[in-house]
Amino acid sequence: MGITARGTGLLVAAVLLFGAGFRFGYPELTVLGAAAGVAVAVAVLSAAWRPRLQVRRQADPDRVARGEPAAMTLTVRNVGRLRSASLLAADRCGDQVVPVPVLRLRPGADTTVGYEVPTARRGVVPVGPLRVTRRDPLGLVVVARSYGDSVPVWVHPKIHPLRAVPTGAGRSLDGRVDAVPHGSITFDSLREYVVGDELRRVHWRTSARVGELMVRENVDTSLPRIVVLLDNRLAAHPQRVRGVAESFEAACEAAASVVTAAVREDLPVTLLFVAAPDDLAEASTAATHHGPAGLGGTEAHGAGADGAGDGGPTGPLDRLAAVSLSDEGTLEAAAARLRRDRLGDTLVVLTGPGGRDDLGHVGALRGAYPSVVVGVFGATEPTPPGTGGLLVVDAADGAAFAAEWDGVRRW
Repeated sequence: MGITARGTGLLVAAVLLFGAGFRFGYPELTVLGAAAGVAVAVAVLSAAWRPRLQVRRQADPDRVARGEPAAMTLTVRNVGRLRSASLLAADRCGDQVVPVPVLRLRPGADTTVGYEVPTARRGVVPVGPLRVTRRDPLGLVVVARSYGDSVPVWVHPKIHPLRAVPTGAGRSLDGRVDAVPHGSITFDSLREYVVGDELRRVHWRTSARVGELMVRENVDTSLPRIVVLLDNRLAAHPQRVRGVAESFEAACEAAASVVTAAVREDLPVTLLFVAAPDDLAEASTAATHHGPAGLGGTEAHGAGADGAGDGGPTGPLDRLAAVSLSDEGTLEAAAARLRRDRLGDTLVVLTGPGGRDDLGHVGALRGAYPSVVVGVFGATEPTPPGTGGLLVVDAADGAAFAAEWDGVRRW
């Protein structure tokens, strides 16, 4: 509750008039001072009345790619039974303030307002809560209250279609490592025939040699596993325009494109951040029982990459919308953990121009990961060939990285 300039002036006048009336014996001044004091007291009681409002929000949709349209529908209902609500209300949408008409809202009535949610930038746009301001009829006192909760709208990075995904490596039981596109059924051994085995699995040549039926035993080689490491250090993306590091935005788009392509092919993919905020690390731990929480690890399988649900981030695309640059974490520590845990077969590292000096730590992972690809975004000059013995793709943005993706298929 706050008192306006008019209310402050009237309160001061009340004190002066009341005091002067008593001091100099003028009852008229005393009456005027008392009347002014009563007016302020009535204003406080009038503004202190709390209307009973019910606030509902509906985002359509609540998860969009950058640049796609998103709308918010807000419904305010007066659930009181006695008085109409004459209020000034505004809803907060990101950095914008949207006026909501609730003047003379009768008991049981509601009002609905719809507006567009800004999606020009990747991020999480908080919408709400509704800010209701009530004034007394004389404008002496103003009271502001919040109604409803804040609802996030997730603006994901733009996804660029990739025509192929890494094949990775499938490891057989005999220790051999083969390149497999999406896992495969591979011959493993022979065993004696038992009732119920399919005759088409009988190995007739061996059966004739040993004198009894022998059948082929096949195993499903492990699906190639993709690990995407996004470098979200401030040092890796030093160039900013109006506070926005375009190289980091491009890296987020590339990460979203690789994750989406892997999920489309039903391949396991792990998304990691070099510097993971606590909320993203905790969400990652809740979403999966494996993957280093310190790096912001998160698994994506099937539709889980889209992130459905309310509240915190529920999938890699949500985490890519919420991630920001940080001055914590080092690429050396991230590489050490990747080497120790060996989370997959194909490692995709996405960094900015400031991260090229640390690529030697990534090069040390070539023994642990059969395929290592590095994407460098926003560099003014191409990365020297053979840096760390890595395959490096220089790209201006996410679209350029997608265009170069098929050209780096050496796996």
